[in-house]
Amino acid sequence: MVELKEMASLGFNLGFSFSGVKNRQVSVNGRARVISCCSSSSSEASQQGISTTKPPPEIELEFFGPKPGSDGTYPRDKAKAVSGEKLLRSIMQDSKIELYATYGKVMNCGGGGSCGTCIILDGRELLNERTDTENKYLKKKPESWRLACQTIVGNKENSGKVVVQRIPQWKK
Repeated sequence: MVELKEMASLGFNLGFSFSGVKNRQVSVNGRARVISCCSSSSSEASQQGISTTKPPPEIELEFFGPKPGSDGTYPRDKAKAVSGEKLLRSIMQDSKIELYATYGKVMNCGGGGSCGTCIILDGRELLNERTDTENKYLKKKPESWRLACQTIVGNKENSGKVVVQRIPQWKK
């Protein structure tokens, strides 16, 4: 076993501090060098209920149905997603939120960017810019119209709320 101070004299930069680390030894096996140590600081943090890693930012989504119900209110669904990881279409499918109207269920493009759309009512700044495909198919529609299969929710750094009116084909 090689002590850690010997590792430092060999020119290794391990990229972290060893204060609060117990059993600081390195096994040398041929060319591979494996550090085995136990950190008291990480176990102390978990005992105190302190998280040592920051959770990724989340985007909260609220989906309104295309038409009001018999009571005059629009049906609503909610979902959450890690910022920048999924398309709006995938989030809706994973959350079992209705993506297509009756015709779209049979004749949808399967995510190719040429059928159904969503209207973004709030939170447009939390989405990616319109893609070339969206610009092609939605050129006569307002900027709030998006294709669910082309819309990335978040950018891995932002968080907030996006409000979507789903299945607006009836408004064409």
